[in-house]
Amino acid sequence: MRTQFIRIDTMNEKKTLALRLLILLVATGIFVSCNKSRDYKNTSRATGWKLNDKEGGFQYNPEAKEQETGPGLVFIEGGTFTMGRVQDDPMHDWNNTPTQQHVQSFYMDETEVTNLMYLQYLDWIKDVFPPADENYRNIYAGALPDTLVWRNRLGYNEVMTNNYLRHPAYAQYPVVGVSWVQAVEFSNWRTDRVNELILEEEGFTARGARYDVEPGETFSTQTYLNAPTMTYGGKDSITRGGKSSERLLSRNEDSTNIYVQRKDGLLLPSYRLPTEAEWEYAALGLVGLRNYNVYRGRKKYPWDGQYTRSGKRRSRGDQLANFKQGDGDYGGIAGWSDDGADITAEIKSYEPNDFGLYDMAGNVAEWVADVYRPIVDDEFNDFNYYRGNVYTKHAIDEDGKVKVVTADSILYDTLSNGRIVARNLPGEIMEVPVGDEETYLRTNFSTSDNRDFRDGDKRSTRYYQSFNDFGGETENDEKERMYNSPKHKVYADSTGKMDMQYDESSNRTTLIDNEVRVYKGGSWRDRDYWLDPAQRRFFPQDMATDYIGFRCAMSRVGSKSKKGKRPRD
Repeated sequence: MRTQFIRIDTMNEKKTLALRLLILLVATGIFVSCNKSRDYKNTSRATGWKLNDKEGGFQYNPEAKEQETGPGLVFIEGGTFTMGRVQDDPMHDWNNTPTQQHVQSFYMDETEVTNLMYLQYLDWIKDVFPPADENYRNIYAGALPDTLVWRNRLGYNEVMTNNYLRHPAYAQYPVVGVSWVQAVEFSNWRTDRVNELILEEEGFTARGARYDVEPGETFSTQTYLNAPTMTYGGKDSITRGGKSSERLLSRNEDSTNIYVQRKDGLLLPSYRLPTEAEWEYAALGLVGLRNYNVYRGRKKYPWDGQYTRSGKRRSRGDQLANFKQGDGDYGGIAGWSDDGADITAEIKSYEPNDFGLYDMAGNVAEWVADVYRPIVDDEFNDFNYYRGNVYTKHAIDEDGKVKVVTADSILYDTLSNGRIVARNLPGEIMEVPVGDEETYLRTNFSTSDNRDFRDGDKRSTRYYQSFNDFGGETENDEKERMYNSPKHKVYADSTGKMDMQYDESSNRTTLIDNEVRVYKGGSWRDRDYWLDPAQRRFFPQDMATDYIGFRCAMSRVGSKSKKGKRPRD
């Protein structure tokens, strides 16, 4: 009988345990279902309020994806690299001392900007700002490349002077004769045209409006983001003329949310010139040498190996880039043109590097964004290094609204070479330097213009005395400048006649100042010494040559990589 009681007790314990497990499972199911009912995708983690509620509250785009790759661009995943490391430095000029830098992910043009691309820019300007109109003549003239760069006192190059920019035979060749200033303006124009098309294709603006605009009614990305009602000259029929805008307007009592905003993630960041660090990192293409989170070996050129000729069976002996092989040798002998060109070559004539970028060595050298200094100041910064920051803010009128440039308020700058360029085009927001309101008690920047920070400013000279510094100009500033470069002066009278005064001083000791920019990469005129991505030179930002072109870059917003962590090689 004792054994029977034990068996009964055991059975009761099993029933109790099963009942408890059933209760636990039911409770768990209820808890999970309750949690599922709270949709954190559409509910604020901060307040618990519903997001995108029809009754009101905060609105955002939960379906926003990662940044789209803009037209012509290639994604460059960021990382660390040794900037300035060169294989050959016979000059020993301390111009590219190695420094370890980190570059954030970004995008870069697959090829150099071509004549065809630049002609689109000129055609748009000519159509919107007809040069026959006296008010706009300098806009078109200021954008024209300098075709006279091809001329040589002892050479016959008139065929390039007359044909290189506009003849269809050169359409896919890199544009030259473009100054750094013009390259920046092209980049700004390109940003606006790309984003203008995005808004039209997504149905926010009237279809085809971009083809029929007046001088004071052009589209500007910054104007649209900051003052959308002032875009296209304030024409609602255009800015709210798309089907998407009509749907949004029908759901909202006001027009607050019918315009695309930065938080929607639809518009692309600005096209711009790459920084020197970005350009050098992209040219090296070290991704092909990756192994266990380090780079094995060194690269002298954008391709693997230590030589400029191909070792492949079908192309053995051919040059891997377009450059000058020797005195008078720009393209080999007849029947064996080992680099396929005598001047520039058509884009994509040579193999791309490991990032998929073409002509990062040879063809044309390329402008980068940086102001030139002999030394990269890695002691101050080793992350996204760039010298050239001039911080500005939007100009505000008496009514508290941003000031937008009109056809009657265009400002022009006269460059040191006498060329006149428009500072802003109609439809763009006026910019002014940041002031004390933005810099007061800041530790990361204290002035608007930071081009000569820690190098070349008054504090860097041997004459500087802190107790004597009142922040103003003195009569000795001219001779006590750190970089005693020439100062050419150009004056224009009311009739437009130029008075050009060349600096004939014999006391100048350098060509470096805040108006010279770095250019990288060898060109069709250079020997292979300059093909090393770490080599660097400088040139005045308002002048142009027949061997310097450019390509655009764009910052990456969001994740560092487009994909998850890749397996190790």
